[in-house]
Amino acid sequence: MLILLGSLSIFLLLGVPIAYSLGLSSFAYFAVVHPDLLPILPPRLFAGMNSYPMIAMPLFIFMGLLMNSGGITTRLINFSLLFVGRFRGGLGLVNVVASMIFGGISGSSVSDTASIGAVLIPQMHKKGYTLQFSSGITVASSTMGMIIPPSVPMVIYAYVSEESVGRLFLGGLIPGVMIGLFMLAITIIVSYYKKYPKEETKYSGKEMVSLTAKAFPALIMPVFVVGAVVFGLATATESAGLGVLYSFIIGLIIIKELHLKVIPSLLRDAIQTSATVMIIIALSQLYVWILALERIPQTLSMFVTGLNLPVFVLLFIVLLIILAVGTFVDVSPAILLLTPVFLPAMKAIGIDSVQFGVILISGLAMGLVTPPVGMCLNVCSAISKLQIGTIFKAASPFLLANLMTLILVTYIPGLSLWLPSLLMD
Repeated sequence: MLILLGSLSIFLLLGVPIAYSLGLSSFAYFAVVHPDLLPILPPRLFAGMNSYPMIAMPLFIFMGLLMNSGGITTRLINFSLLFVGRFRGGLGLVNVVASMIFGGISGSSVSDTASIGAVLIPQMHKKGYTLQFSSGITVASSTMGMIIPPSVPMVIYAYVSEESVGRLFLGGLIPGVMIGLFMLAITIIVSYYKKYPKEETKYSGKEMVSLTAKAFPALIMPVFVVGAVVFGLATATESAGLGVLYSFIIGLIIIKELHLKVIPSLLRDAIQTSATVMIIIALSQLYVWILALERIPQTLSMFVTGLNLPVFVLLFIVLLIILAVGTFVDVSPAILLLTPVFLPAMKAIGIDSVQFGVILISGLAMGLVTPPVGMCLNVCSAISKLQIGTIFKAASPFLLANLMTLILVTYIPGLSLWLPSLLMD
């Protein structure tokens, strides 16, 4: 283990990407400790990626790209104005509501930041909101994209933990909505303190019906995709394929803002994103195999149960570790590394794998808006031209919503387990 952890630390300090750091440190371990196993490493690499459920990941990514290119972002923003635009800080509230809905379409916080931020940050700044506030609320609200179903990180966690994708989708629904509601409350408080403007939302009945009709295809997308999995009509992979077909029809035929000439570039983006994750999965599986050979999960589980500490103390320690790792490690490798290590220990103290999945992903979501890695921070910085430190400072008040939800989900199992038990048990 000294060879494994030592070499990994050296590679990371040298700036080697974490996927290749995992692969190189694993190779160093086998070269020194188990050279007889070196010939079977290539098949193990392939086996790490050869999973039918993981086909859902590139399909969900492509589905979100299709919906975004189909002009759905503007329609969601206009629809959100119907409900919250009349309140002080209306565009800030619209930002949060649109992120809640968009999170159920793209399944990606980074896509949420890029899509909604590109439209709303300039618009909010033009209406008198500070650039810092506009950027901060955009990155903070985008964290719901990882938690509200469908969620790409949930699919990755399901693969590692061998848990049902449908149960995980349902488990993340209430916590994701809770984050949104908390953020709405924080936005209202800050907006009244800063005296941010209201929006003119005096729509006629005909206009309200028109805006709702335009947004309706996107609004039913999460119900269509998640419902097919939950009620056993399709597997997660089949549901993702149906979602792609649905997105294509909506954008090309109904909304008519999706153009065939952009499909190749969208396919390329989906393939590149998926390939990056699959490389991480393949190389991390070697690392996980070493952990299994060394019986690290079992040893950690026995150590945790042998401490005889109260469960709430152990959960608090795990929370701190998740938040610390999320600050320095991107979401996908963090899920692949932490799940096999901590899940057996969590099960040993009575924590359901669905609850731990929601805790893990909710905690790692905060890492997307935390320096130095913070993928959403970097995307937002490219849009607003602000430094990531400035954006993080502005996002901090809104991250209280994530923190409060994370604590509640950790210590109240029903928030993540009630819906899966109600609809799938």
